Amino acid sequence: MRLNAAPDVAPLPPPPAQVRPIDHILLRGEPTRPALDGRAGHMDFAEMEATLGHLAAWLAGFGLAPGDRVASWIAKGPVAALMPMAAPRAGLVHVPINPLLKRAQVAHILADSGARLLIATDARLESLHDDDVPGDCERHSESDTACAMTGGPSLPPSGAAPDALAAILYTSGSTGRPKGVMLSHANLWLGAVSVAHYLRMAAEDRTLCVLPFSFDYGQNQLFSTWYAGGCVVPLDYLTPRDVIKSIERRRVTTLAGVPPLWVQLVELDWPPEVAAQLRRLTNSGGALTPALVSKLRTLFPQADLYPMYGLTEAFRSTYLPPALVDMHPDSMGAAIPFAEILVVRPDGAVTDDDEPGELVHCGPLVAQGYWRDPARTAERFRPAPPASTYGGTAVWSGDMVRRSAEDLLYFVGRNDAMIKSAGNRISPNEIEDAALAVRGVAQAVALGVPDERLGAAVRLLLRTDSGVDPAALETDVRAHLKQELPNFMQPRDIRFVTHFPVNANGKLDRAAILADHPA
Repeated sequence: MRLNAAPDVAPLPPPPAQVRPIDHILLRGEPTRPALDGRAGHMDFAEMEATLGHLAAWLAGFGLAPGDRVASWIAKGPVAALMPMAAPRAGLVHVPINPLLKRAQVAHILADSGARLLIATDARLESLHDDDVPGDCERHSESDTACAMTGGPSLPPSGAAPDALAAILYTSGSTGRPKGVMLSHANLWLGAVSVAHYLRMAAEDRTLCVLPFSFDYGQNQLFSTWYAGGCVVPLDYLTPRDVIKSIERRRVTTLAGVPPLWVQLVELDWPPEVAAQLRRLTNSGGALTPALVSKLRTLFPQADLYPMYGLTEAFRSTYLPPALVDMHPDSMGAAIPFAEILVVRPDGAVTDDDEPGELVHCGPLVAQGYWRDPARTAERFRPAPPASTYGGTAVWSGDMVRRSAEDLLYFVGRNDAMIKSAGNRISPNEIEDAALAVRGVAQAVALGVPDERLGAAVRLLLRTDSGVDPAALETDVRAHLKQELPNFMQPRDIRFVTHFPVNANGKLDRAAILADHPA
């Protein structure tokens, strides 16, 4: 069965009618409307387009070959906002590097991508050793780049083919080496069209960009907002309170986040008039729990809430329309426009309703594979299941989900994260959701740890709300889990932590958590 976009969203024309080179995105905005607003100043769409032309010409002036890679390791601001379009306009491929990464990770990305040019802040350039940077890779400061794009020669919009490579986005690398996901102009453009459409974005919207632009979710905030003719507000925040201040000062209407950020934000005191400014909240990078959904709905009653699911290899797969959130708070929703989502058994056959299976994403949002890594590409990018309408290459996500009779998807767990205990396959998310239903639990992570008798036992890690007594809470949690879950899902032990580590994209780093609590 094919899962179509939610019925409250009108259908879009077929993808070929929608595709433009990604550097054309600013041409959609009214020239005098604001396109960028932040600490580094503001520009309207005409000024942004002119600046983009200068930056692209400066990049082209290095004489690199078409398709050469340009890496950026910079703070949010005009340069970071324009680089994803300037490099492709110059015939180059952009490789954004998360500012939170360290020297060794950056060195791997530079070497793996074969970057010929690196643009970074002065401090980040100084942190690199000579052998961290390929010998044929030039280094330039962000400040020099910002000066170069204020005038001089200009490049017009490109005529790039839809399937031309535009960007390589590196996964966070919580397990193994980071992989470079290859994205075409069509991938980026159709992602912008799809998201702007189902979020119902308009020219009056202002998006606070708190997520890294190296993260596909974060980068799409730029493209989808500009596609709708709206304004982006980049923010490198130090504390969650900086988010509240920016929403107030910049008249923000749209905020995208990941679960660890929402957990922090709902614990703050929001002035009612500031919370009321927000028209929509979007979530990806991990499932929202029913308890967190309830807190968000209470704190932001006037904002539409969009739970979403995606993976870098296919950008975005599903979303849950706001009208369904209260009735189905733990659902991933259904397919976004231009995505075909199938739930299949190991043999590729489509599952029955409520039968767990692997989520397979088909259609034009599927990336082109992993950069210079045919072996891992063959593992994840495989022929679409026979039931696919699109056919061709699909992304086999490795995520286990189930489809309800109402055609809504529910996350079960990662194939590689399932806890196998005494012959039972246990989803950590099911245990975590049950624990989070207990008053006083702020966050929960379930792990599988070695056990001689069971093979693996469940360890439950909890972070409490402020002022909660851990001993009393453990009693309450155990009582609730015994009532809600079968015996084989009961945790062998419960431990309390003060915080959970997150990766460079702000998502819970389960590999690091497991390393801290191995046995």
